[in-house]
Amino acid sequence: MDSFGAAGDLGVAPSADEEFDRQLHNLLDKGYPALADRSAAEFTALVEPLRDLLDGETTSDDGVPFLIVVARSLVATVDAVGLFDVLGKRGFTEMADEIEGYQPIDGVDVPAALAYLLVDVTTGKDTLNVRPNDALPSITDIGRTPLTVDEGVALVTHCPDVFAARNAFQALGSRNASKRIPSFWMSKGAPRLGWCWAGNPHTWLGAASAAARRGPDAA
Repeated sequence: MDSFGAAGDLGVAPSADEEFDRQLHNLLDKGYPALADRSAAEFTALVEPLRDLLDGETTSDDGVPFLIVVARSLVATVDAVGLFDVLGKRGFTEMADEIEGYQPIDGVDVPAALAYLLVDVTTGKDTLNVRPNDALPSITDIGRTPLTVDEGVALVTHCPDVFAARNAFQALGSRNASKRIPSFWMSKGAPRLGWCWAGNPHTWLGAASAAARRGPDAA
């Protein structure tokens, strides 16, 4: 399969350090330090140690080799969604009042860190038109992990052409008490964080997953 470089070019594989630099600079350019109430130097110092957790990732069979994920405890999810930039359009969500209630499901172990790496990320092309309730075990049975809301935010933030190059996707790793699944897609020409029912299949929504998470405590 073609690899989906995080820079957005199919078949192009920058080095791990080059891709790390690109993602870090992307966060700086988008104004993440101010949202995190830190200077650019302080924000860089917080993220930079994650570079040591790279293990030569430059390509993925069908996805993104790694993502720098910023926790919602550092930058609020709603603020991060508003910084999406896809085809010149900013992101939006109508879930502002409820999004903080979505927490990692059992079995999804997120590093206790303000930022961490997500490795070998795909948008779940093989789960298109599969109910989220059925897609989840198909992910975990092969040793992968579903994305959380924060991780979905990171994917759109760093790979704004993900919807065109691959497909819209769902973050099965975050749930609240309802039967809603956080989902990311283009709506009215702009990137959106919304939701779909856990029991409903969609031909255009895949279940995003990753191979692993790496936090500072893994060093």
